Amino acid sequence: MFRKIPALRPAVIALCAAFALAGGLPFAAVGQTVPGIAGELPTLAPVLERVTPAVVNISVVSQTPGTSNPLYNDPYFRRFFDLPDASPPRQRMSAGSGVIVDAAEGHVLTNHHVVANAREITVTLKDGRSMSAELVGSDQATDIALLKIEGSNLAALEIGDSNRLKVGDYVVAIGNPFGLGQTVTSGIVSALGRSGMSNDGYEDFIQTDASINPGNSGGALVTLDGRLIGINTAILTPAGGNIGIGFAVPSNMAVSVMNQLIEHGEVQRGRLGIGIQDLTPDLAEALGLGEIRGAVIGNIEPGSPAEEAGLQVGDVVTAVDGHPVRSATDLRNRIGLTPAGSVVGLTIRRGDAEETIDVTIAGDPGASADLSATPLDGARMRNASPGEAQQAGAAGIVVESILPGSPAARNGLRQGDMIVTVNRSPVSSLAELRRAIAGQRPALALEIIRNGARLLLVVR
Repeated sequence: MFRKIPALRPAVIALCAAFALAGGLPFAAVGQTVPGIAGELPTLAPVLERVTPAVVNISVVSQTPGTSNPLYNDPYFRRFFDLPDASPPRQRMSAGSGVIVDAAEGHVLTNHHVVANAREITVTLKDGRSMSAELVGSDQATDIALLKIEGSNLAALEIGDSNRLKVGDYVVAIGNPFGLGQTVTSGIVSALGRSGMSNDGYEDFIQTDASINPGNSGGALVTLDGRLIGINTAILTPAGGNIGIGFAVPSNMAVSVMNQLIEHGEVQRGRLGIGIQDLTPDLAEALGLGEIRGAVIGNIEPGSPAEEAGLQVGDVVTAVDGHPVRSATDLRNRIGLTPAGSVVGLTIRRGDAEETIDVTIAGDPGASADLSATPLDGARMRNASPGEAQQAGAAGIVVESILPGSPAARNGLRQGDMIVTVNRSPVSSLAELRRAIAGQRPALALEIIRNGARLLLVVR
């Protein structure tokens, strides 16, 4: 399983060795030496022996809607041939990779697209043990998901600081390409801060030429000292195979998403209420700003946190909590992954003056829980407003829309329904709903309010 981008020759390990022997890297970073035909040869084996047990294979059983023939939509045709009302869903099996990041809790990081629509998730360790996994939460916008497994003697990867990466750093990719089993490839960091792969995602990809192929999704990108600095997620390929351009979600972004999934069961997007654009050289020259980098504020929403904090149109945001802002995408990522209610310090350039302004991040009113891989997949929901809760006599979650043919639609959920309990437990927010349905099988009893009446709906 792999997310492809329309359009990684492996870096030869000898290049790494030659560079190390020439003094470009501390020899310990490359590994130990072993006897060889021509004397002593450098090797990464000691590092890999330590880190590969933390990289797992993930197999997924998911359901897809049954095939549909236009004739089946004709009620007379269906009645004549005694056809069912809907084609039964089909089961699909796929494979990917994951990384154990917390041995005590059994937390495994992987990609959202690896486990999307999953009915069953099985994790296989390097030592051959297999165990079922529970989906803690998943975030489509960053393509990160978090699983939980129960097992003893688990190995976990130490998480590195992806902000310290530089182009040219040596890296190793570990995963399960084409379902072959655990595979290791090496390369360098080709570029940082890549974006533009999708229209609505939060992207800050590490680009690497370490060979990455379908099935590597969710696997580890590690430094030569064995620290996790990325989750492999995508390739640029014209024909479905490796051409030397692969992408990984930086570890810092993955950890930020993971922490929110653990705490809330979802990612709560932050917002400032501003419109931004890149500070191009031409714009910097027109504004007399010199060669600084950042994001220019183009508009400010009335009543937004930005307006309350005193930000102005034309301000250039150059840093968030002391971390430099390279572009508008960079600022969007940092704010979008900051939990609502947090206070951040924005360093801005206003004319010739520079100052730091504290802003309280607000929640994104358009945010919706990620319900993929659940019986409610295909439903877009939101927290009920105080007026709706008062009218219904209970807090709950309102169904805003239903995707036709989705699991939510097949389970009988309708637009306008308000979910108030799951298996008799009250739910008053999207986060509570996501936690209530996580890992529940095989059926859920939802108490819903529909057109003023209460009823129980069983979903599978």
